[in-house]
Amino acid sequence: MSHPLTRVLTLLELLQSSPVLTGTELADRLGTDVRTVRRYIAHLRDLGIPVQAERGRHGGYRLARGYRMPPLVLTNDEALAVVLGLLAAEHLGMGTTVLAGAGARAKIERLLPNALREPLTAIRESLSFTAHAVSAQAPESGVLLALAQASRARTTVGIHHRSWRQDRTDRDVDPYGVVFRTGRWYVVGHDHLRGELRIFRIDRIVSVVPRTEAFTVPDGFDPVAYLTSTLADGAYRWQVEVTVHGPLAEIARSLPSPAVTLTAQPVGVLLQAHADCLDGMARLLASLEWPFTVHHPDELRQALKDLADRLTAAAERTPDELPR
Repeated sequence: MSHPLTRVLTLLELLQSSPVLTGTELADRLGTDVRTVRRYIAHLRDLGIPVQAERGRHGGYRLARGYRMPPLVLTNDEALAVVLGLLAAEHLGMGTTVLAGAGARAKIERLLPNALREPLTAIRESLSFTAHAVSAQAPESGVLLALAQASRARTTVGIHHRSWRQDRTDRDVDPYGVVFRTGRWYVVGHDHLRGELRIFRIDRIVSVVPRTEAFTVPDGFDPVAYLTSTLADGAYRWQVEVTVHGPLAEIARSLPSPAVTLTAQPVGVLLQAHADCLDGMARLLASLEWPFTVHHPDELRQALKDLADRLTAAAERTPDELPR
């Protein structure tokens, strides 16, 4: 790294990868002294790159906030890590939109040299996962980011929420945390409208409005533990598995509970759910417009038969049979 231009470019790469670096740290990594580092900083500033110096015990050099970086130069290992991360997010349903993930991956692959692009393309085309892919309605990027920022800042937000029945409500929420679980994003927090702790699926939040009120998270509260325990198998009496023979997107819009997981299958959509009452699950399945096949529990079959008997009796009842 003897050429000064090489050191200047390396200095820029170091500043991109770290929030703040002292002059001594930069000098050690560049194999030079602090005075030369200051000269390289001046070269970057002459090129219009806003390098800021911060004084004090924890001071150092950093790039100005909001500065739009030039295209990043990735090593082979870094490029592999980014592509694998995008593929995993797409498979798990963790991205905000499929197009965003695919677009980011395409841009990265387009900028890579052939020697690296071809092996990464081979990985993308040959990679398999042991877990089933999860298909879920992705949240809006702006909504997800606004909730995360409010959770970090501990400030209340107003949300416009759409229920599974398409009922819309406006409410204020203290977002204790944002959690990703089995293909869906959730926000856990205190709902001012109900006056209780609630879990909201973020893909059902239409918009978020920041409030000025601050809140305090209860001591020891863990959003992940709360969500997991609420949706855990043990929290419900019955674990249900049913194949619904219909299109995934339309089925997802028709089903209510955050405890429902949908997975695309060759013959339809595998519905996995937890229920305290099989009568309610029977009514939910009967409300769907597509045929379905029950895998378990067998008790659900009897609940469906009982519902069918009640409906048959109602259909056959005449006005003359009504009590006087």
